[in-house]
Amino acid sequence: MPRPKIARKSTWVDMTAFCDVAFLLLSFFIMATKTKPPEAITVMMPSSVSSKAVELNDQVLVTVNKDGKVFLSLSEPERRQQVLEEVARLKGVPISPADVKKAGNVDFFGAPIAQMPSFLSLPKERLTGELLPGIPAVDSTNNELTYWMTAVNNVFRGDKMNLLIKGDLTTKYPAFKQVIDAFKKNDFLKFNIVTNSEGIPEGSEYAKELQRKSSGAAAPEE
Repeated sequence: MPRPKIARKSTWVDMTAFCDVAFLLLSFFIMATKTKPPEAITVMMPSSVSSKAVELNDQVLVTVNKDGKVFLSLSEPERRQQVLEEVARLKGVPISPADVKKAGNVDFFGAPIAQMPSFLSLPKERLTGELLPGIPAVDSTNNELTYWMTAVNNVFRGDKMNLLIKGDLTTKYPAFKQVIDAFKKNDFLKFNIVTNSEGIPEGSEYAKELQRKSSGAAAPEE
């Protein structure tokens, strides 16, 4: 008995609904995505295998750019205002309440305390590391960063503080040394260096140590 023939039907599928969904998703991601704003202080950080995340709260960050200029930023606006008032008192420089209020709106301090009123009045496009003088930290006789760190110490006294250094990989050592000297003079002996994270090289001693810890094996005796 012959097998009955099944009528072939068209395999055409209406893709209109799929296209609508695709364009809706595309429109959503375009409107919802926020582009990262350009950094005011451009720094090419060195890389390390450390995976520890930087805490965003109670942060005191000292940045050293490729030209050796030093900048200070604090995560909380009220802390910025308090530090500015304190460093002005320490240096004997008058500071107006209006300037103190402006300090809560700037991302960082990047000028000598004597020039702070002018610095706080600069438009946002002028607040870049290339155009600013930075906080003086040239040598031991002219290291104004010491006063800023004293002010930080007085403002954070008894409170938690996350002290960080972020430096350019091309910055020369003397610039870092002046920052460390300012820390030491204020008994800041513990701080973290901000780096770019990279993978652990296979076969390195650090990779072997992590593998031993994960497997629970004891380290080989030398």
